[in-house]
Amino acid sequence: MWIEGKVIERQDWSDKLFSLKIKVDIGDFIAGQFIKLSQLIDDKRIGRAYSLVNPPGTDYIEVLAVAVDDGQLSPNLQLLSKGDVIDVATKASGFMTLNELPKDDKKGEHLWFLATGTAVGPFISMMATNEPWQSYQKVVLVYGVREVEDLAYLPQLREFEDKYPQQFKLVLSVTREPFDGALNCRIPDGLNNGDIEAKAGIKLSAKDSQVMICGNPGMITDAQQFLKELGLAKNLRRAPGQITVEKYW
Repeated sequence: MWIEGKVIERQDWSDKLFSLKIKVDIGDFIAGQFIKLSQLIDDKRIGRAYSLVNPPGTDYIEVLAVAVDDGQLSPNLQLLSKGDVIDVATKASGFMTLNELPKDDKKGEHLWFLATGTAVGPFISMMATNEPWQSYQKVVLVYGVREVEDLAYLPQLREFEDKYPQQFKLVLSVTREPFDGALNCRIPDGLNNGDIEAKAGIKLSAKDSQVMICGNPGMITDAQQFLKELGLAKNLRRAPGQITVEKYW
């Protein structure tokens, strides 16, 4: 169930927020899936799931994590440096993937990603593949954080803007301090008052939109409520809809 991975790179975004690149072979996976990392702590196996930030086809995995003060594993992960080892599950899991979205006439033309904090990770993995750019006319990432330093992978997101200037729209929101070009609100509030749609330059609708939501439960609940009032429905295999959700705790 577990194989040994070796840390080959780490990136500290803030005093608590960090990324790890880990050299390990977990086989094939789908962008949007997660992997479990684990350690034996006081003779007890502690494992936690982390979304993969890297796209399929790399010879390493990459995770974005925040060290929680009373967390059982994350503070230990933050102590890892290049060359250290960590146990990794042998297979990725999860269904928040683009291949789970409706196809053909039910697909829509606009793909929206709504993310808070570390939940931006799986969307970066998806955007690093060809699939969203080949399947949708517009791709919108709405990325909400508290502080500017929490905007992990901002340089890579700017690269997506440069690479797909007509197709990709990045909507940032920082709630606790000003940041040039960013909104200053919770994602549900920005949806309700129209600011997010205005920044994106397109409207959300049941006809044209697929919305993938990942992050804290409060944001997910409130964003879903707004979307359902617009006529969007949860996407199920037996009943294709427009809303796909993954909670981060």
